[in-house]
Amino acid sequence: MRIDAHQHFWHYRASEFPWIDGAMGELQRDFLPPDLAAERQAWDIDATIAVQARPLTRETDFLLDLAEHDPSIVGVVGWIDPVAGDLETQLDRRHSSRLCGFRHLIQDEAEPSDYLRRRDVQLGVQQLQRAGWCYDVLVTAAHLPATLDFCRACDGHTLILDHLGKPDLRGHLDDPCGGGFDTWRRELTSLGELPHVACKLSGLITEADWRHWRAHDIQPYLDVALEAFGEERLLFGSDWPVCLVAGSYHDVLALIDDWATRRGLDKKALFGGNARRLYGLKMPDVRSLNSPDNDKEPCT
Repeated sequence: MRIDAHQHFWHYRASEFPWIDGAMGELQRDFLPPDLAAERQAWDIDATIAVQARPLTRETDFLLDLAEHDPSIVGVVGWIDPVAGDLETQLDRRHSSRLCGFRHLIQDEAEPSDYLRRRDVQLGVQQLQRAGWCYDVLVTAAHLPATLDFCRACDGHTLILDHLGKPDLRGHLDDPCGGGFDTWRRELTSLGELPHVACKLSGLITEADWRHWRAHDIQPYLDVALEAFGEERLLFGSDWPVCLVAGSYHDVLALIDDWATRRGLDKKALFGGNARRLYGLKMPDVRSLNSPDNDKEPCT
């Protein structure tokens, strides 16, 4: 089974998506599973993991409701506040078999590095880990040193670094002798030395020049991730629909698929097996994923 380990769905409301600015005008509308179904099936992507895009408790409920109506959504990475006073109670209320982890928009915190090093944040994530939940880490390259401290402190269960830690592809290409790539590579390598940390090959074309990115400029970053994490801790994710500001679903899949072919990688692991194992997904009958009922929109 081929799994896209990182997609988003939403009913767009400007007030709830402040990160979608005017430069991302094509994202200022609803995106729901039927909008991608045909293209996903054309690439033989059987299933997907829906990842939160709003820091709201009802975001988790919204994604779980989508999953209840569409069995191709085999996992949901929801949102929860790790420093909430009622964290244990919130966790006790979560019983859906589709819920596989949580994420917070760490990169949007006023001081992301300070947030990652806060003891109460680390204690909250440790509590999530003791309960058996994976945690996605969304940061930029500037926050990788603090991310390393965070990952060392929170070692009770799987942590998954989104988008290779968002390296500054634009800046590295504009200033190839500036040392930014080497710094990012050293810091990513240090994260890869932690066996409980995995990495998503996702979100890269939106970190590059949206209009002029080239596959061969991105492939060195994929090579670093492979060297740092090995085949068994890399997951493919399209980051659709966010990727649409820089390219199509086809473009993202072709980029990773072509690179994996050149490197002789185990595509079954990269495009599904690792996601299934690391997130502990409970998989439905494959035949149900392409049922005609999947075209029905949920009530939200």
